[in-house]
Amino acid sequence: MNEWEQQNIQHGDDWARKQRKEILNEAFVRQLHKQMFGETWRWAGEFRKSDKNIGIDWFKISIEVKKLLDDVHYQIEHASYAPDELAVRLHHRLVFIHAFPNGNGRHARLMADLLVERLGRPRFSWGSRSLVDDNETRQRYLAALQAADARDYAPLLAFARS
Repeated sequence: MNEWEQQNIQHGDDWARKQRKEILNEAFVRQLHKQMFGETWRWAGEFRKSDKNIGIDWFKISIEVKKLLDDVHYQIEHASYAPDELAVRLHHRLVFIHAFPNGNGRHARLMADLLVERLGRPRFSWGSRSLVDDNETRQRYLAALQAADARDYAPLLAFARS
């Protein structure tokens, strides 16, 4: 299953890299998820319709995604953060919102990669190992996300480039 999903994710990545349109809108966020997971899950690209043990209330997803994307537009326009931090903050909030039933981390990492590239920086390495398996790299990633939950983005920034 992991290999099949990885092929689908690569398809989504290939699709996204060919896009020249705006990536910071809900339609792109949904389409990217569908491109990444559409061969795996029927519901790919659809926001979740129930509450989970993580993420915001399901009925707030569309509003919070719009607020996030509007914030990122503002932050780019006003150079509020360096490109790496801006992309990592986008990633963190997308993961926190947890818009989809599954695939949120992988989707958020690809969104961050696409954004940081458009801001003139190379893609992130995200620990240079698979984050799907429960390993030391995944544990460091989860700890970095928890630090970001407490507004300390330094561990997530470091992890993204490790």
